[in-house]
Amino acid sequence: MTREQYIQTLQRELQKLNKEIDMKIISGEKYVLQAKEHKLLLKRIYQHTGKNSVKSFFSKFFSSSSLQF
Repeated sequence: MTREQYIQTLQRELQKLNKEIDMKIISGEKYVLQAKEHKLLLKRIYQHTGKNSVKSFFSKFFSSSSLQF
């Protein structure tokens, strides 16, 4: 499985989980376990895409080429 396929799989799982959470909210049920799983899936996606990560931000902002005098 390529990196892109893995990310797409994670995104599909996240979409399914979002629908499940939505249905629980509508029916007034608790969704604590799904919220934890949602957070974990987002973390996995961000780790593989580099989006929304503080490390990624600072590495781009303070790259060695931009600090030349």
